[in-house]
Amino acid sequence: MIVTTTWNKGRKFTAKGDSGFELNMDATPAYGGVGEGATPTEMLLASLAGCIGIDATMILNPHLDKIEKLEIITDGTRREEAPKDFTAMNVTFVVDGTVDSSKIWRAIRLSEEKYCTVSNSLKGEITYDVVLNGEKTAREM
Repeated sequence: MIVTTTWNKGRKFTAKGDSGFELNMDATPAYGGVGEGATPTEMLLASLAGCIGIDATMILNPHLDKIEKLEIITDGTRREEAPKDFTAMNVTFVVDGTVDSSKIWRAIRLSEEKYCTVSNSLKGEITYDVVLNGEKTAREM
């Protein structure tokens, strides 16, 4: 899977992946943005919620007719100083319906332990490359 992210001047970027959908990102005004897209950190929390949500609804598929509402609230706590990374994330499932809570917890557990690519990717190694004017450059960090 490849996502290409293109700079649109200022702090704005557009990301487009294999699905063909575009995602617009921008910094808040405090960081020189103009608010014309979600912040990358908002998208990270949304990606986590979306991944767990898709997994959970697939696992809960036989019981979806018993669910009237499913909302996922993802709350991230960030460090005060740079790099202001997330030190904790809490994912709250708000569900209305007649489905048993044990089935919801089972779906969440399976997603967390086995299926959610996003939550498991947050634990993975990240590497970097630079291609400048068509040539790969040596790492200087």
